[in-house]
Amino acid sequence: MSQEGLIIRKIEAETALPLRQQVLWPNKTLEKCRVEEDAQGEHYGVYLQGLLVCVASVFIQQDSARLRKFATLETYQRQGIGQFVLHRILDDLKASGVRVFWCDARESACSLYQRFGMTKSGERFYKGDIPYRRMSVLIE
Repeated sequence: MSQEGLIIRKIEAETALPLRQQVLWPNKTLEKCRVEEDAQGEHYGVYLQGLLVCVASVFIQQDSARLRKFATLETYQRQGIGQFVLHRILDDLKASGVRVFWCDARESACSLYQRFGMTKSGERFYKGDIPYRRMSVLIE
């Protein structure tokens, strides 16, 4: 998919919640899809023809930013939308002086993050039955 027609906007956490739930935790309540820090986060939404197709939340502490709750509707996965929003997030973080970008990545998504220079650290760990790896990159 080309980036034509894709629009990235900063959104409220409340706007991100239904998509988070649908993609990441369809068996949980909307309330269980919140994170404590949502009110302090920066939330990104990617729209295609008015439809919210991808959300990502970033939480900044000092010079470090954590990506959390990154979700794309299944129909739109593997079409470059994740890369599109990650480029924007990294550009925004660089402009704000953040030095480290990191996330707990589902192992199934590690190759996406590696395209942005992110490397794995530590051992595999699990959240429920889903394997994860900690990944990070220095922003220059």
